[in-house]
Amino acid sequence: MVKMFTIKQLQEATDNYSENNIIGRGGFGMVFKGKLPNNQIVAIKRSLKVDSTQVEQFINEVIALSQINNRNVVKLLGCCLETEVPLLVYEFISNGTLHDHLHDEGKVEFFIWDLRLRIPAQVAQVLAYLHTAISIPIIHKDIKSANILLDDKYTTKVADVGASKLVPVDQERLGTMVQGTCGYLDPQYMQNGELTDKSDVYSFGVVLAELLTREKAISYAKPESERCLAIHFLRKLREERLFEILDEKLVSDGSIEQLKEVANLARRCLYLKGDDHPTMKEVAREL
Repeated sequence: MVKMFTIKQLQEATDNYSENNIIGRGGFGMVFKGKLPNNQIVAIKRSLKVDSTQVEQFINEVIALSQINNRNVVKLLGCCLETEVPLLVYEFISNGTLHDHLHDEGKVEFFIWDLRLRIPAQVAQVLAYLHTAISIPIIHKDIKSANILLDDKYTTKVADVGASKLVPVDQERLGTMVQGTCGYLDPQYMQNGELTDKSDVYSFGVVLAELLTREKAISYAKPESERCLAIHFLRKLREERLFEILDEKLVSDGSIEQLKEVANLARRCLYLKGDDHPTMKEVAREL
């Protein structure tokens, strides 16, 4: 059951939305860390702008999250309806994002192959669940390493389901304005604006490549031919030079055959045509 909070409760929880409590920001607005009177730590999402899109996204998020019962999805605890754009209150996930762990050289634990394999397996199960296991299927629409959170035991929590789209039962494709994150966007979706569950599969393939290489999805500091990880990764596979791009720590720690199998799975997720992609259910089985 989603709990209703007052403005006063959330102002007190965040020390009046203090800069010191900001834990995330983006085009949508900001996320603040807060502490409730019972000492529970929460994450409070506040939109910057007031327009119909923001209100629609809020409604979408509540509808989507209300039908989800999955331990690997960030849980919506409540909301506040006293502001122009409603505020959303989530469980606080203590260990940051997959993106931060992958791209911070100080995170030694991410050298371990078993951990890097467990995380995408859990994400794949979440996406398979969203696509097939609930009454109205959900396309996440913004799968990326920054939307994969980790708790203190490195259990995966998929965030930002509010960016998602609910799929009417009689439809497989949704015509929509193209939204998402550069480097993770399905090329077919970018081209025709048709969102399908295979759009999530492509984005997941980018995350898988990111986990294997420890390279960012887009890196403008690199030569042009290497800026887009998906393209660079596929080229290396085609040229049978996979081990030139794999994270060297994985090569020394992981099974060579397993690495090749996961790389091949990533390749299939990254096919340009969505019809050629595996489903997330198939991906979850393979991982």
